[in-house]
Amino acid sequence: MGRPSVAAERRTQIIEATLRCLETRGFAGTTLDRIAEEAGMARGHVRHFAGNRDDLLVDAARTFYFGFGDEIPAEPSILPEGTASVGDALAYLFDGFAEQTPDNAVALALIEAARSVEPIRPILVAAYVGTQSALERLLASAAPAAAPALRAQVAYGILSLALGNVFMGDVEVSAERTALARAAADHLIASLRS
Repeated sequence: MGRPSVAAERRTQIIEATLRCLETRGFAGTTLDRIAEEAGMARGHVRHFAGNRDDLLVDAARTFYFGFGDEIPAEPSILPEGTASVGDALAYLFDGFAEQTPDNAVALALIEAARSVEPIRPILVAAYVGTQSALERLLASAAPAAAPALRAQVAYGILSLALGNVFMGDVEVSAERTALARAAADHLIASLRS
């Protein structure tokens, strides 16, 4: 009986190394040589098991947003699994999500990568448009009488406020700005009940 293949294990190891490189070195500093070093492998092994740098960046984006697998989920979202209310979504978007974390560094690096590695774009779009759709569904439960178009605008506004706050947090962490963004989101939600 032959030895089991280590290809899947190596591929996972390489994708995780790619994510660590994106976190610490950003898009420009995530080279195939640095990924190989981070993975503890030769550059040739990285190429053999996972392909070129662009392939790795695409796989890293898919893994970062949706977990390991080759497909984008039917209902993608950056909201934590089990987010059941608008309050839960806001708590995540303006608390944990707003903090400076390694995940935010990876997200920023992937946004930069999407400018030149076209296959990353649909992954990012799916993640953020899916999140907007998830917010719309939560808003429909909270304000069923509101027009669907208005719920879509409010969901987009909330997501834009949360993302803008995170990206500004990369420049300057500010509890006051986060509180202001959260208050603006609350105001948008209140407009659904008017």
